[in-house]
Amino acid sequence: MSQSLERGLAVLTSLAAGPQTLDQLAQRLGVHKSTAMRLLRTLEAGRFVRREDVHHYRLGSALFDLAHQALEDLDVRDVARAHLLELGGVSGHTVHLATLEDDHVIYIDKVDSKHPVRMYSRIGRRAPVHCTAVGKALVADLPPPQRAQFAEQLTYPKLTANTIDSPNRFLAELDQVREQGYAVDRSEHEDFIHCIGAPIRNHRGETIAAVSLSVPKVLLDFDGLLGLVDDVLRAAGGISAELGWQPTEKRKES
Repeated sequence: MSQSLERGLAVLTSLAAGPQTLDQLAQRLGVHKSTAMRLLRTLEAGRFVRREDVHHYRLGSALFDLAHQALEDLDVRDVARAHLLELGGVSGHTVHLATLEDDHVIYIDKVDSKHPVRMYSRIGRRAPVHCTAVGKALVADLPPPQRAQFAEQLTYPKLTANTIDSPNRFLAELDQVREQGYAVDRSEHEDFIHCIGAPIRNHRGETIAAVSLSVPKVLLDFDGLLGLVDDVLRAAGGISAELGWQPTEKRKES
């Protein structure tokens, strides 16, 4: 690495901690003030550094533009894969990664169960939103008017005795998902399967995908399934963090 590039990166790293004066930066770099000034002028010309006042410098907008573009270019499947494998290894059950496509979810990745009793699913398969844990997790954070409009447009096919069958019931379920931070499917999509799912958020806090754990009831009852909630939330949180999401203490209703 060239000396100038190394020093330029050191300037940016130093400014990441907060505004610095020319004297402070020169001291950190171990160079004369004139050398530090030449570096700062070059970085300032490229908008990597900006002068806050007569004495202080801080990071410039070009860095935020680059960071934003880098986050935009992340593929959720690539980021999620290691977390899905870890969740599958810890739980031993089927793990899905899904996104929203119109009024359905589509499975975009999967880790198979370690058990001989498995659910049928495949990457690329579509499933209804109203009766799947991933579906509920994907739409629970929509702004209230958009949630209501989305709920009204669904047809609510009754796939099992437990399937949610009305907009009011679906909206009440989404309120519960928002409150607890995860979604459940109590054998609503398939009679012999129940699931838990959690949202995956990008750097803007938008839900762009969901991860779920699907378990045949013969292997684990519902209370046992709920015992795995923390593992699912940890996986979703880890993926979201890699996508740039920084959680706040309390999410406000939009």
